[in-house]
This record gives sequence, C-alpha cells and structure tokens, in this order.
Amino acid sequence: MDKPILEVSKMTMDFGGIRALDQLDLEVYSGEIAALIGPNGAGKTTFFNCLTGIYVPTKGDIFLNPPAGGRKVDLKGLLPNKVTEHGLARTFQNIRLFPRMTVLENVMIGRHCRTKAFIVGAIFRGPATRKEESEIIEMSYAILEKVGLQKFVNEYAQNLPYGAQRRLEIARALATEPSLLLLDEPAAGMNPQETQNLDELIRNISRDGLAILLIEHDMKLVMSLSDRIYVVDYGKKIAEGKPEEIRSNADVIKAYLGE
Repeated sequence: MDKPILEVSKMTMDFGGIRALDQLDLEVYSGEIAALIGPNGAGKTTFFNCLTGIYVPTKGDIFLNPPAGGRKVDLKGLLPNKVTEHGLARTFQNIRLFPRMTVLENVMIGRHCRTKAFIVGAIFRGPATRKEESEIIEMSYAILEKVGLQKFVNEYAQNLPYGAQRRLEIARALATEPSLLLLDEPAAGMNPQETQNLDELIRNISRDGLAILLIEHDMKLVMSLSDRIYVVDYGKKIAEGKPEEIRSNADVIKAYLGE
C-alpha cells in the first residue's frame, strides 16, 4: 500500500487544564476523501488548527509525505505559511475572503507561496516577473473555471452569493497547489442545491488525485462523499471506518444522541 499523504500520531492538545485532543491518530491517502466528524466541541477545528500551524500540539507527531516521493516533512511547530508551502491548504468555518478584491484577485493571492518574484521583481517588473504574473492569471482563470466561478471573475468577492463565496475559498486553497486539502464545514449555511453543487465539486477535485479531509455536520453529505470516516468525541477517536460501518456504530450513535 502507498504511504499516506498525512500521518498523525498520538496528537494531544492541552489548553491549561483542558484537554481538547487526546492521543488522536489519523491517516489520509492520496485521492481519498476522508471525513472527521463528531458533536460540537469534540475538538475537530482544534485538530485542523494543529495541522496548519495555528496551534502547536502539546504532544504527538504530524508528518506529510510528498505525493511525488521524497523525504517526509515534519509539520509540527511550523508556521502556517510554511505548512502551506509544503502542500497543506485549508478553508475555514467562517468565510475568510478579501471582500473588496475581485474573485480573480482572491485566487491569485493563493499563488503567493509559489511565486519567485519578490519585492525587487515587483518594483522593476522585468521579463521574468511579467511572465510569472501572466502565468498566475492564467492558472487562476483555470481554477475559477474548475469551480464554476468564471462568470464572476471581475466581481467583488463580497457581492457573490453565499455558496459561491464558499467555492471561492476552495479555489483560493487550490491555487496553493496542495497535496492535501482541509475543508472545515464547507456546507455550513448552504441550501440543498448549493450542497449538491458542493458534493459534485469535491468529487471532481478528488478525481485529480488530491487528498481531502473534511469536517462536516451534514451527515448526508459526509456519507455520500467519504471513503473513510473518523469520529471524535471529547477529543478522543471513538470510531474509524467506511460510511456503512460508522452509520451503525453504537459508540457513534451514543456520542450524537446520548444514552
């Protein structure tokens, strides 16, 4: 079996006397759609924050294996921008776009971690800088077409419908060229049609071989999309398996519905 893109071992996160994550193990493989679910307050977003450098875990290991081979990367303790450079991108529960920038500009910003022309290049705008800028625009257009937002290319992000703003966040994350994409409640606040469109988008992204790990409360979407599901409660993993296994798991039912 191939190595997993993401390997998390014994992740523990303490906030003072509160243990938000407790010895959590998780793996995600290339081309896989995995889901992390659990009741509110179970530690799911804390887990994402530990992966992406917002928090440094109290204990445990986080390794990212480059899909093209090469040495695994230890993500623990890296700053968020360095985590992104190594191929891990995310979206957030609350939309974090640049509202007064265009849709195209929001996606172009995602390319910042892959650009080579820094301050000097931006000032003097030599041939290499102009070529790179042209390539960024072209790639950003292609990503917008992939997520179905090409008709909004020159619109301000704040003027987009809610579901389109969610897709724009995904487009900006894709612009970083990730090997693993983290989606934090991507269907939150969406109507049924927007959720269906999101389902199709995530499937299309996954077909390109990109690994996806999502947090989501919409169980219909989770069961439809996921190859594998992890369930956490009070920071501990209580179940792992395929959707049909999770659906009938007694510990999962107890965590969501009580005794």
